[in-house]
Amino acid sequence: MTTKIMCGQSASGAKSATSLFKFMALTLLVTALAACARPVGDFGRAQSDVLHDEILPRVGALAADGRKEPVSLFNLTNEEQDMRNRIWRFLVANKAQDWMFDHAVEMQRTRLSKPVDLNFRTDRYYRHLRLMDFASSRGRYLRLSQDVYDDIETIPSAFGSICLVMEIERRREVALSGLYADNTAVKHQVRAREYENKNYITWFARAVDYRYKSYDVALNRLLVETPHEEAHTANEYLNRFAVLVGRAKNGEFCDPFAKESYNHDKDFPLLDSRYSQQSEIKEDEDEFLK
Repeated sequence: MTTKIMCGQSASGAKSATSLFKFMALTLLVTALAACARPVGDFGRAQSDVLHDEILPRVGALAADGRKEPVSLFNLTNEEQDMRNRIWRFLVANKAQDWMFDHAVEMQRTRLSKPVDLNFRTDRYYRHLRLMDFASSRGRYLRLSQDVYDDIETIPSAFGSICLVMEIERRREVALSGLYADNTAVKHQVRAREYENKNYITWFARAVDYRYKSYDVALNRLLVETPHEEAHTANEYLNRFAVLVGRAKNGEFCDPFAKESYNHDKDFPLLDSRYSQQSEIKEDEDEFLK
């Protein structure tokens, strides 16, 4: 009898080990595939792709579930998918892949890893500009101004998509209370989707704040390195950018005169004046010219 039990345990252990090996092998394969750049369309918006929009998210959902994070089985609404595609443009830098950690971001987006954007260095954009070959030293200011301007022009559409998702969540809540008020399983799915939407929206707020601080560091260093009058344009754009960043951090994605705001997460303080934030930016003097 003892022998049979031990044999049964051994067989069970071998089966578990095999399953674990297969899962690890699959994880390694998926991680390698995640290094492939996600296709983008107009204005940096994400384009649909089987690998990045079906395969990787499914494996990532299993990983998130293993970490005991909420995972929704609901289909995405058109508004939720559009929001994700528009926000993607601010999570990566397709024209400057060496300063926005694109592959790490894709791992985070598909939930194959926990958030990796919390400790990004704010001097990487400056280093990217400094190492680029420009015909004129004034060209770096022009590039900085253009990058900030592009963000200013595309942020409002991202705000609009988030506002539409807020309305979807309101409708979903009304339907839940009227149809499935006592259904724990459905409530769990609704809360899981709210969790997922909140993660995207607060990630977007962190991303635009990171871009703002990165541009700010670049402008300040260029003012010391190659002081030119083109800095005035970049400074004007950054001041306009700061207003949008403040709204994103305060959850104000709808009409600025409306009362609606995204209240799921209030971790971000409102922005002060642009130059008062230098104490918040962690810079390593040894890394200045690397």
